[in-house]
Amino acid sequence: MSSYKDALIQKFQNRTATVAVLGLGYVGLPLAVVFAEAGFNVIGVDLVQEKVERVNRGESYVLDVPSEALKRLVEAGRLSATTDFSVCRGVDAVSICVPTPLRKTGDPDLSFIASATEGLAAYVHPGMVVVLESSTYPGTTREMVLPRLTGHSGLNAGQEIFIAFSPERVDPGRTDWTTKNTPKVVGGITEDCSDVATAWYAQALDTVVRVSSAEVAEMAKLLENTFRMINLGLVNELAIMCDRLGVDVWEVIDAAATKPFGFMKFTPGPGIGGHCIPIDPLYLSWKMKSLNYNARFIELASEINTNMPRFAVSKVQDALNDRGKPVKGSRILVLGVAYKPDVDDIRESPALDVIHLLQSKGAQVVYHDPYIPRFDHDGWQMESIADGALLDEARSADAVVIVTNHRWYDYPAIHEVANLVIDTRNALGALGKRSPKVVRL
Repeated sequence: MSSYKDALIQKFQNRTATVAVLGLGYVGLPLAVVFAEAGFNVIGVDLVQEKVERVNRGESYVLDVPSEALKRLVEAGRLSATTDFSVCRGVDAVSICVPTPLRKTGDPDLSFIASATEGLAAYVHPGMVVVLESSTYPGTTREMVLPRLTGHSGLNAGQEIFIAFSPERVDPGRTDWTTKNTPKVVGGITEDCSDVATAWYAQALDTVVRVSSAEVAEMAKLLENTFRMINLGLVNELAIMCDRLGVDVWEVIDAAATKPFGFMKFTPGPGIGGHCIPIDPLYLSWKMKSLNYNARFIELASEINTNMPRFAVSKVQDALNDRGKPVKGSRILVLGVAYKPDVDDIRESPALDVIHLLQSKGAQVVYHDPYIPRFDHDGWQMESIADGALLDEARSADAVVIVTNHRWYDYPAIHEVANLVIDTRNALGALGKRSPKVVRL
């Protein structure tokens, strides 16, 4: 048994280990806070100077991390942040929590993982464990992270350095399932790597689920999100079919959901967004193409989900046409641009496509979102109307389009003053079903 392994596990158990988290975004910052709250000394590393400064002031920019909790840890000396990778020279454990987006061509962009591992490589040392948390295709940890860290240092994985994969399972905005109590899957490059990584995470998280390899852990993450993507694709296509048949899709779903077994409720919408579901399954699809296999379910679901903003816009266009108004020149108020309710995140949000498509048809589009006062997306900027002007804007608009069903909104009040509402989320419920001025997806 490796003496480094024994020493590391002992450090984790008595909380004398120092932990580094590379990437202080929606995954990394909550994880850093959880480790610090468990009694570890934590150093966050991020290349964005503004993030580092805000962390060191105890000022949170992540919805799931209260500033009070962050400030308490910073003032206690448990948590700090820096842009300098050299701090990793003195740490015992490193979590890599960097973005893994898709390029415009649909290929995985692993540049953030490459940059993080290259920055770390100069400072790896015997008696260190490194865990990749960024969602990626099966094989990334072994094929990309392992050679970068061991090739530079000459250390042996499983003996002197320990490398594993543990997928993040963050669902922004949730309070019932958090970083601490969501079960954590961990798979190492070797059995000893799994031992060390599991021992580390078990000190801070409620439940750690060990699997046999890094590849199993990587694939498990992709299965989770592919499952959601495909089921959303199914229910989105159901919405299109019900529209053609003249059947209420929301009533159909509610009826099916009364079955106590063999059915899981998913609901349609104007598209899918966020950091995982629209992206992660395409990592798997891309990987399988290199093995001469076509992931047909993934490709089909992606096609359906990607076209849902167009379907939503067609509902707006038809609703205006039925009232003798063209889209061109109409003033349209979009409610919600976040990718899901009650968060301040616009990554991959279908609202951006809905707005762009309406604008391309000549509509005068304004938006309101209580969590996103303004956004800049690929050089395209918009600013939300003021909260206090919402009902006046809804009253004067030719159409109000509910894209993201934030709980913040007073939907009955909006319905009362609006001339026409296109409800893509069934936010109005029974009120929308019986109202002549509401069109539902």
